Amino acid sequence: MRPGRSLPTGTVTFLFTDIEGSTRLLQQLGETYPSVLEAHHRLLRAAVEAEDGVVVGTEGDAVFAAFASPVRGLAAAAAGQTALADASWPAGGQVRVRMGLHTGEGVLAGDTYVGLDVHRAARIAAAAHGGQILLSDSVRVLVEPAVPTGVELVDLGQHRLKDLARPEHLHQATVAALPADFPPLRTLEATPNNLPTQLTSFVGREREVAEAVRLLAGSRLLTLTGPGGTGKTRLGLQLAAEVAADYPDGAFFVPLAPIDDPELVPRAVLTALGVLDTGLRPPAERLADHLRERRLLLLLDNFEQVVAAAPLVADLLRAAPGLRVVVTSRAVLHLSGEQEFPVPPLGLPDPAELPQAAALSQYEAVALFIERAVAVKPDFQVTNANAPAVAELCARLDGLPLAIELAAARVKLLPPQAMLARLGSRLDLLASGSRDLPARQQTLRGAIAWSHDLLDEPSRRLFGRFAIFVDGATLEWAERVCGDAGGDEAGAGSSGTASLDVLDGLSALVDQSLVRQDEADGEPRFWMLGTIREFALERLVGSGEADAVAERHAAACLDLGEAAAPELTGPRQKVWLDRLDQENGNLRAALGWVADHDRAETGLRLGAALWRFWQMRGLLAEGAERLERLLALPHAADHPAARAAALQAAGGLAYWRGEMPKAAEYYEQCLQLRRELGDRPAIANALYDVSFPYVVGAWDIPRAVPLIEESLALYRELGDRAAVGRALWALGNARYFSQDLEAAAGILAEALTTLRGTEDVFSLAWALHTLGLVEHRLGRPEVAEGYWREALQRFAGVRDVSGVTLVLADFADLARARDDIARMVRLRAASAGLASRSGMDLATIVDRMEQRGADAVDEPTLARAAEEGRAMNLEDAVAYALTGVSAAADASETAGAADPAHPSASPSSPEPAHV
Repeated sequence: MRPGRSLPTGTVTFLFTDIEGSTRLLQQLGETYPSVLEAHHRLLRAAVEAEDGVVVGTEGDAVFAAFASPVRGLAAAAAGQTALADASWPAGGQVRVRMGLHTGEGVLAGDTYVGLDVHRAARIAAAAHGGQILLSDSVRVLVEPAVPTGVELVDLGQHRLKDLARPEHLHQATVAALPADFPPLRTLEATPNNLPTQLTSFVGREREVAEAVRLLAGSRLLTLTGPGGTGKTRLGLQLAAEVAADYPDGAFFVPLAPIDDPELVPRAVLTALGVLDTGLRPPAERLADHLRERRLLLLLDNFEQVVAAAPLVADLLRAAPGLRVVVTSRAVLHLSGEQEFPVPPLGLPDPAELPQAAALSQYEAVALFIERAVAVKPDFQVTNANAPAVAELCARLDGLPLAIELAAARVKLLPPQAMLARLGSRLDLLASGSRDLPARQQTLRGAIAWSHDLLDEPSRRLFGRFAIFVDGATLEWAERVCGDAGGDEAGAGSSGTASLDVLDGLSALVDQSLVRQDEADGEPRFWMLGTIREFALERLVGSGEADAVAERHAAACLDLGEAAAPELTGPRQKVWLDRLDQENGNLRAALGWVADHDRAETGLRLGAALWRFWQMRGLLAEGAERLERLLALPHAADHPAARAAALQAAGGLAYWRGEMPKAAEYYEQCLQLRRELGDRPAIANALYDVSFPYVVGAWDIPRAVPLIEESLALYRELGDRAAVGRALWALGNARYFSQDLEAAAGILAEALTTLRGTEDVFSLAWALHTLGLVEHRLGRPEVAEGYWREALQRFAGVRDVSGVTLVLADFADLARARDDIARMVRLRAASAGLASRSGMDLATIVDRMEQRGADAVDEPTLARAAEEGRAMNLEDAVAYALTGVSAAADASETAGAADPAHPSASPSSPEPAHV
């Protein structure tokens, strides 16, 4: 849309155009096609704007325009066709454009229109041929008294368009001196069919329709699969409408929902085809004879409940070479040559990173919500106020068309914000639907129950158990948590019911579209849509085995957490952080369950194992709250070793949040317990930990140093090289913050050399950070920059939010030393933004200790720089910090060549992680 031109509202005339045979034209013209397309757009835009119309948008060879006046809309179409006919095109090229006009309600959604009238205009254009102008009867009524000069209207009668809506009375606008005779319209009347009229428009799904058309062209049996409410039937009908012209003997819809006896399927197909079943021959035989010589498309809808009739489909395909079959089903048929197409949910925005309200309608789920909401509340609009709620609603409903339509129907009573607040149970909120839909589709619960009731008993049991997984599960986890386990109370194999094979059961659930399957790192991962999981949880609770399954789920999470904990500071930390990211929903669910059920030891151990993950991923507040709750459990004191580990974790989180008195309190309690338990490595670690609040909190560094030295001595006795490196780093920190810079430099250089010989890459990065601080304070900024570059790359490579936050502030100090104030402000704001979003207040304490002042940002350029910095995400901030410093990096290599601890002087140094 051209800036300054507003879209008309109220009664609007819509014009859609596209080039007939554009793909063929592209192949024919080759490299000259772009210039032809540009000229086409220019001619049509000029015709539209000359009649005071607005080009709403262009996509490929299509143009969408709107007019306040239908007469001027028709005049623009006529002028456009004339201009195209008069234009000179490359040799052999012929640009023939089909056009459609329809007048209706102009419902705005941001910078475009939504609603049935828009779809009608597009479908009218699709029914035309190149050079032809079609208009609806609503346009004809309005323009007839003032038809533009040189234009004549021809009545073409009633036609069913491919959107499957009610028939449309169409007219042709014949333009003087242009062709007036065209082949029959591209409407459903061109092919025998019984495709049912749809009362609502088909929104989005352009990619899915195109993909289904492609797959059907390469396979004679296409099965559209998905759970209830995914829109399989509507997609199947639209697919049939799109390809109907390819089947001269017709496209026929066979609804199988009303029957549950596979023996009745042949009769249902005969009825749909209008073939009389005389009863003299078996229906299947009669059907095969009828189809044998025909080119015909069958759409068999809701096949899952008569899946035993699958051999009939195979028999018909063998008997009739011109037959193609599209099946909609929650389960595949498992026939030779079958092509499955899992129907995905509608496209969704990310609620965490929403575009402007005007752009939300580009997402299919939001567009469907808006269109259905407008149908019940004509003045409904997406605004900046309700856009986040609309996006969140669509996301919480998994992009399921049925769920979104049911939610949109509630807009008449509840605005999106109020609806979102009541979405605690999706199934109960969406408890009623259109009365003309089948009973199973009137509620989301009914749609899911329809699939559930088709499962055998072991699969139903697995369905309920699998709901314990919040973010899905690997096959290994599913077998461990959901399988029958001998005498385990969650196992049902010993109670007289059929034993449960998890792999076979998951296969059945995937076949029924109740579970979805992806691949992660070469391994299968299974998951449920949230709406289906809610239904499954009800079944799990009703089974009486919910606690037993949750116990096994928590145990699996504990094993993962404790396996990950020692890896989070090692060379494979990114692999393990990513694994914990993937399972975070499950970990949260397990922590909630153990806290609710006072499983103190499991909870304390799991919380202790995860604290580094929470710290690195910027989840400090969440981790602190969970540990506080776990430490307060009635039986927490009964498990001293687990309690000591949880106290250490709580101290770590308090430290990173800048709560030094609380951190010291937790660490002191941990040290006392460790001494009582007599575990020397654990005592050494507790001594190391408890020193930090006294150092960084700047309370009592003389008190901290003996603690660190005792820890260092213990680690030397134990022969733990990595721990010795960490203790040296802690001692270097103490010397640095007590202003003993030369001593700090020597100790930190030793720490760095020691850590480079270990797998503790986490502590290595922090030693680089601190040694950079020392060098910068000693007036060697180029050397400091070398250390900080490596530290930032290492932290960013594993998305360690805490590390990145502090090192960004280091880079801000560099910029300040070089009088690049705008860069300094931008980096400091980026650091502050990350700290605020992650809940990390340690950066504020370090800023105070480093005497980093609050630089004035009154100048507009500096205020903008601060705003830009605060808006940066982690990746952008890191990229900005590392930009434009290559010369300094070269200098730092030279300056550090004689320094054995400097990264450039260590040939065995690992390559920094990629940002």
